[in-house]
Amino acid sequence: MDERWEFWIDRGGTFTDIVARRPDRRLVAHKLLSENPRAYRDAAVAGIRQLLGIGPDEAFPAERVGSVRLGTTVATNALLERKGEPTVLVITKGFADALRIAYQNRPRIFDRRIILPEVLYDRVIEADERIGARGEIITPLKEDTVADQLKAAYADGFRSAAVLCLHGYRHPGHEAAIGRLAREAGFTQVSESHQTSPLMKLVSRGDTTVADAYLSPILRRYVRELAPELAGVRLLFMQSNGGLTDAASFRGKDSILSGPAGGIVGMARTARDAGFGQVIGFDMGGTSTDVSHFAGELEREYETQVAGVRMRAPMLSIHTVAAGGGSVLHFDGSRYRVGPDSAGADPGPACYRRGGPLTVTDANVLLGRIQPGHFPHVFGERGDAALDAEAPRAAFAELSEQITAALGETGQPRGPEQVAAGFLEVAVANMANAIKKISVQRGYDVTGYVLNVFGGAGGQHACAVADALGMTTVLVHPLAGVLSAYGIGLADIIAMREQAAEAPLTAGLAARLPGLAAPLEADARAEILAEGVPAQRVTAAHRAHLRYDGTDTAVIVPVGSLEEMTAAFEAEYSRRFSFLMPDKQVIAEAVSVEVTGAADEPGADADTTARSENEDSAPAHGGPSGSRPGKAPPERPLSAAQVPMFAAGAWTQVDLFARAGLRPGQAIDGPAIITEELATTVVEPGWQAVVTDRNDLLLSRPGGHGGAGIPPISGGFRGVAPPGQHSVDPVLLEIFNNLFMSVAEQMGVRLQATAHSVNIKERLDFSCAVFDADGGLIANAPHMPVHLGSMGESIKMVIQRNKDSARGIRRGDVYVLNDPYHGGTHLPDITVVTPVFAPRPPHPPSSLEPAGPMKHRAGQGRPDEASSRQTPDDEIWFYVASRGHHAEIG
Repeated sequence: MDERWEFWIDRGGTFTDIVARRPDRRLVAHKLLSENPRAYRDAAVAGIRQLLGIGPDEAFPAERVGSVRLGTTVATNALLERKGEPTVLVITKGFADALRIAYQNRPRIFDRRIILPEVLYDRVIEADERIGARGEIITPLKEDTVADQLKAAYADGFRSAAVLCLHGYRHPGHEAAIGRLAREAGFTQVSESHQTSPLMKLVSRGDTTVADAYLSPILRRYVRELAPELAGVRLLFMQSNGGLTDAASFRGKDSILSGPAGGIVGMARTARDAGFGQVIGFDMGGTSTDVSHFAGELEREYETQVAGVRMRAPMLSIHTVAAGGGSVLHFDGSRYRVGPDSAGADPGPACYRRGGPLTVTDANVLLGRIQPGHFPHVFGERGDAALDAEAPRAAFAELSEQITAALGETGQPRGPEQVAAGFLEVAVANMANAIKKISVQRGYDVTGYVLNVFGGAGGQHACAVADALGMTTVLVHPLAGVLSAYGIGLADIIAMREQAAEAPLTAGLAARLPGLAAPLEADARAEILAEGVPAQRVTAAHRAHLRYDGTDTAVIVPVGSLEEMTAAFEAEYSRRFSFLMPDKQVIAEAVSVEVTGAADEPGADADTTARSENEDSAPAHGGPSGSRPGKAPPERPLSAAQVPMFAAGAWTQVDLFARAGLRPGQAIDGPAIITEELATTVVEPGWQAVVTDRNDLLLSRPGGHGGAGIPPISGGFRGVAPPGQHSVDPVLLEIFNNLFMSVAEQMGVRLQATAHSVNIKERLDFSCAVFDADGGLIANAPHMPVHLGSMGESIKMVIQRNKDSARGIRRGDVYVLNDPYHGGTHLPDITVVTPVFAPRPPHPPSSLEPAGPMKHRAGQGRPDEASSRQTPDDEIWFYVASRGHHAEIG
């Protein structure tokens, strides 16, 4: 047995989480503030010393530590705050402003004042050179001129340079020469685009190269600060792609998602160990919620945008929504809103005793879902007080009076509890919509997935989010509160390489792709072996990035024969976008290689029960299979206390359990609360929590949803208006607003991803919206105002011309128009209108059933249909429409 400690650390913006594996293979969880200058210089080192039991001035015992694995937000914060290394951009003459101009997309078109993000470079040197797309030298590089300009920049204090030449990804001769000149001039950081991001597209390749030059010195400085503290210890860093790398190989472009990537790895591995292959990750913290999708392999994005910078480097696919425990609650006079602003750590929520605003956490405190007596006492002036339950109660009482007054006679009075519960419903809907973006929007049905919950606030809303999505299983790992740190311990060592191909996919190219991948694999494999990973634990995967000619959306498939790659491409494209373009040539955009050095399994025989660093024992549990308890009926444990909680619209006494006292095989029926040192889990009514033989909490709905409506947290409190008056519930108003907005946004994502026109896929000159059955606008994504102001007239024209015709409007009909006199704008703007019919009934209605209401009568049906009776099947509920500017027309 290795007698040394292993440390896995997630250094976040507010807290640093540490999971340590002791020499006896048991795990210890620890948490401390990331910034506390009076107590320590670096939180990671301080946490290691605390767990080893050595003082800050004692010599560090390197012989007691096997390795330290670290995920850090150092580079991310430098990017967000624009505090990286001053950088010089060297670019082909005539393209000095290319990265500032970038594309013509307008992501915030409704803002009256557009504030562009600051560029990362401080000076531009235009290199007098030009290589053509086929490698021909149009303008030879004037080395003397470039060298003089680099020397002048060095004299002015610059030490970091980014080199970007037109077509340099394929013909790197001039870039390599400029890089050599920069190093000769004294630059200590030189990032060349053909090494940083060797792919087509000048703007994203350039942004990635500049970001690498801007952030890599910050990372090296941080490593140098750690080196004296951890002398003699092997230091590995978590990369955005989900793999570890040595400190010397850790680069700025690979560091942006260093911390969150650990959470994704932990989510996937813990779910797999528990026997689940399809997983939605749900990481809810204080400021935001991160959601992710896993269905057998880690999903990566090869092009994304972070803090206004386009990054073309492999990163795990993570979607973030501004809905955390600290999200501020608002009432704007007609609807409830949650976030996007956050109370942060200071002043924090109202219950933190610092005069903060009302937040999601305060709603949970008021409703008894967080029990102050079973929450860490770290508040108040001396940092030893419990949460303040009275401040949220007084603030919600005042807010409930404002809402009651605003609704007037059209709504029933709402007490503080109903108001708080309504806000939680809105927060849950926001988080459910975020999950839809990474699942439903990409063609996945989440109802068969397990929701793997982690983060400090995730367990408080897990059942409610699952209900909103139709999911019936929730997994809560014993280390859910520090799962990002635990995931860093589970991660493999990974090296990735990629190279542009940009050629039609033919049998000849398919035969050449392995040859293109071979040198990439050799280079990556050498890096892995240099880390000391045994050769038998090293594997490689070759992938091709395929797209239709004229589009920009690549689908990644394993390298194989022409038939195998084509079939895989068409299957994934069809699943994601629901159609194929058989008349279009498939292009191999790039080939990539992922070499993996399988790490030792930290959790294979480790006790994963969460405990503080002072605990020496914990209940043992079964083997690593992760199976559910045996055939014996589950045992109900004794509760630690009974506490009041607002559930399903009423106060009730519920059992409270300490997770440390639960044993495998025990089951808890909701409503109930399970508390632990790092998190709180709420078991909603109708749910059951079972402790597995791995000490996971497995929450499920016995018998599933059964098709019945799931009662919201508020218990369905909905005001009923007096006769003749119209009532609009502020909670439902916000929830349906978000749902319809999500539909419109998903339409826009699909349209952009499949478009050929530069106007649409880069300038985003299109609009998508949802309309009611009369053509009235319900919701539109933040697209073009000139389109959205008139699209409703196009819908009404389609309705008017077709509703009374002999054929009528049928399922599957799509209408295309560009008439400026009927809601169109100008001729190149083409509008596509599709009716949305009521869902088909589950079985044919009885002839005795009355006909359902119908907004607009559909057509008489196809000839083989037996009847044209009015049924819900004939009812049009909505219309969806999109309008795009096709510059090729006119």
